[in-house]
Amino acid sequence: MNGAQDLGGMMGFGPVVPEQNEPIFHAEWEKRALGVTLCAGVLGEWNIDISRHARETLHPADYLSSSYYEIWTKALLKLLVARGLVSPEELAAGRSLAQPKATKPPLKAADVPARLKSGGPCDRPLDRAPRFKTGDKVRTLNINPTTHTRLPRYARAKLGVIECRQGSFVFPDTNAHGKGEDPQWIYSVVFKGTELWGADADPGLTVAIDLWEPYLEPA
Repeated sequence: MNGAQDLGGMMGFGPVVPEQNEPIFHAEWEKRALGVTLCAGVLGEWNIDISRHARETLHPADYLSSSYYEIWTKALLKLLVARGLVSPEELAAGRSLAQPKATKPPLKAADVPARLKSGGPCDRPLDRAPRFKTGDKVRTLNINPTTHTRLPRYARAKLGVIECRQGSFVFPDTNAHGKGEDPQWIYSVVFKGTELWGADADPGLTVAIDLWEPYLEPA
């Protein structure tokens, strides 16, 4: 969807200033936000793409005025309420008011390191041949869905060249909405800066974007 999360190529937000010796967490509560999000995800009520879509559907003013882990926490609350795991009344009270909904077993503290190490692989086997090969010229689709997509707004309806094929992975556009994993080939597609941002862009700039096959058509 076109939302506050899709900032690529937009102006007016100031320069990106990397923080020197940036810590993994800036406050203790951020550790807890990560832990709670991880443990809630293990309950089996949603997948990673559903959680991403919950973040991007925060109100733009709320999204842009929130820090990284504030966004995570606010989206998690949306998911918990939507799945009936927590009620608005319980959020207001700050405690449980009813018998909790049955879910998969929660993640125990001792099991967290192994779970983090294993991650959540999204690569999937695909028995059909890829549509494109290295060197093919392609054009990205011009789409503006209200649903989840990983095709950046600034890279739509643009000409690029297939640099390589990355493999086959879960298609987030369907997975975020409970329509199945629908694995698709992913390609690294290289675009000229001038193609993405016009004649005023750095003529020597190129940008490589990993894109799912349904986003592409032959040029």
